[in-house]
Amino acid sequence: MAKEGIPFLLAPLLGALLCLSFGWWLPGVILALLGCALGSFFRDPDRPIPQDPSLIVSPADGRVIRLVESADGTVVSIFLSVFNVHVNRAPIGGIIREQEYRPGRFHFAFDDRARKENESMKWTIEGQESVTFSLVAGWVARRIVAWKRQGDRVDRGGRIGLIRFGSRVDITVPPGFILTVGTGDRVRGGSSILARQER
Repeated sequence: MAKEGIPFLLAPLLGALLCLSFGWWLPGVILALLGCALGSFFRDPDRPIPQDPSLIVSPADGRVIRLVESADGTVVSIFLSVFNVHVNRAPIGGIIREQEYRPGRFHFAFDDRARKENESMKWTIEGQESVTFSLVAGWVARRIVAWKRQGDRVDRGGRIGLIRFGSRVDITVPPGFILTVGTGDRVRGGSSILARQER
């Protein structure tokens, strides 16, 4: 479990113990269930990471909701529901060349306005290729937490941070890569292959 989840887990569990000690069974059970749900949200499972350097892996768990061609490549948008793992991972190995936080609004993460208007943090990782992606806060998500900083070296599939509660990740797959996912596909951060380099 991600350490950021400990306060969210402890508060309802301590409340549950207090309620149960007074014999208040219903609120005690409700608080205990809430604590379990929050603990599940902050889970941080190990993942098998593909080792082929020609691959771009998913930076997040969730569902692909949008594929849009742009001048820089294909933007793949991944929606994370509150039931998904919210620990984010590096899509390639390399050096973090850019990390830019932008305050903003909190549209629903699946809303097209979210990409341009919501609170976000943009990352550019430079390895064999340069890949840019953005962690985008949604209506429920109100905090982006970075575990890595500009200048840090990261491995493909390595943990880089998390977005607290439902959110979205937009990643630009550069030219020269073939997409291996489509709209509606479900992906797993660090292990699902989004694209592979053309031979």
